[in-house]
Amino acid sequence: MSSKTAQLNELIEITRDGKHFYEHAHDEVKDIRLQALFRDMVRAKTQVIDALSVKVAANQSEPASGGTMLGKLRQFYADTRATLSKDEDAAYVAQLEEAEDRILHAFEDALESADPDVRVLLAVEMPKVRACHERMRALKQNMQ
Repeated sequence: MSSKTAQLNELIEITRDGKHFYEHAHDEVKDIRLQALFRDMVRAKTQVIDALSVKVAANQSEPASGGTMLGKLRQFYADTRATLSKDEDAAYVAQLEEAEDRILHAFEDALESADPDVRVLLAVEMPKVRACHERMRALKQNMQ
C-alpha cells in the first residue's frame, strides 16, 4: 500500500468514526432538531468517505471499511458523560464538536503533506469538512 493510499484510508477511518458517532448520537438525543442536524452530518460524512474511497480504488487499493479504536473510545466516553450529565444533548454536542476538531485537523495535516493529486481531492472536500466543524462549534457555543 502506498503512503498516498494509507493517508487516504486514515482519513476515511477518521471520517467514518464521525459518521458512526453522529448515527449513534441521533438515536440517543431527544431533540428532533438535533436529530435532523445529525442526519445532515451523516450525509456530509458519507459524501466525503465516498470521494476518498473512489480515489483509493482508483489507485488499485481497497478503501478502509472501518473506523478507529479512538473513535470507539470517544463514543463510549460521550455515552458515559451524557448519562452523568443533566443535559444529555449538550454532552453529545460537546463530544461531537471534539470529533469534528479531530477530523478537521487530520484533513489539514494531510493537506500539508499530500501528493499533488491527493491535495486536489482534499481541497475539494475541505469545504464540507470545515462546514461540519463550524456547524458543531457554533451549536456547542450556543448550548453553553
